[in-house]
Amino acid sequence: MKRGLIQFGLFDEKVCEVEEGGIRYILRRNPVRVEEMEKGRLSKRRALEKLVSEKNVYLSEHPRAKVSTALEKVKSKIKLLRQEKWLSVKAQDRQLSLEQDDTVLKEESLLDGCYVIKTDLAKDVADKQLVHDRYKDLAEVEKAFRDCKTANLEVRPVFVRSEKSTRGHVLVVMLAYMIIRKLREAWASLDMTVQEGLQQLSTLCSVEIKVKDHGSCLKIPRPREKSRELLKALDVRMPMALPHREVHVVTRKKLPEQRRMP
Repeated sequence: MKRGLIQFGLFDEKVCEVEEGGIRYILRRNPVRVEEMEKGRLSKRRALEKLVSEKNVYLSEHPRAKVSTALEKVKSKIKLLRQEKWLSVKAQDRQLSLEQDDTVLKEESLLDGCYVIKTDLAKDVADKQLVHDRYKDLAEVEKAFRDCKTANLEVRPVFVRSEKSTRGHVLVVMLAYMIIRKLREAWASLDMTVQEGLQQLSTLCSVEIKVKDHGSCLKIPRPREKSRELLKALDVRMPMALPHREVHVVTRKKLPEQRRMP
């Protein structure tokens, strides 16, 4: 920007591109981020005003209190919130007040929501919109790793030792993440997280019906309204009944007990 290659006016909601010496610069201004940063500054300003008000009350009620001490605490808070470029505090007659440099604030806010993506990919390989979209997809990749390590899947601890088994363990986790992503997309309009949706579906149950001389089956009662909405969003149709096969499922909690059995 100092060399004049990129100007403020190029940043817009629509993707813009500048090229120099085989290097492409993809520019954009995110209006949502602009609003977030404005709200963030306002919130920090209110927090500082509250602190200044508290210090002024304390100074007025305690004549022997040092103004310099209160002044330093407010300065430290300003620095902690990273507002020192345009906000400062001064003391006069044992009263503190905030001062704002509107010129500096205006200059700083010009780049709110602005970002630049630098690449050497040729235009015939990927146009500016494709470069931008693939970069934004990195947020989904980071979220996927975060979900696999914490949230729903918890890839660790790993109870296997061989390379083959470890790869298999991670593969299962990634396959589970694909299911979670599918659920998240399907339930987005229902204003419900995956964890909340799964908790709701966990209320589904079956009733064993035995008919004399004809065996038994598992009857599935009609799901609750919320469960029906979740299933409909996934385009899943519940059967009326399931065959009863007497299959015993071994969970991780039961497995150690079975290992101790002779």
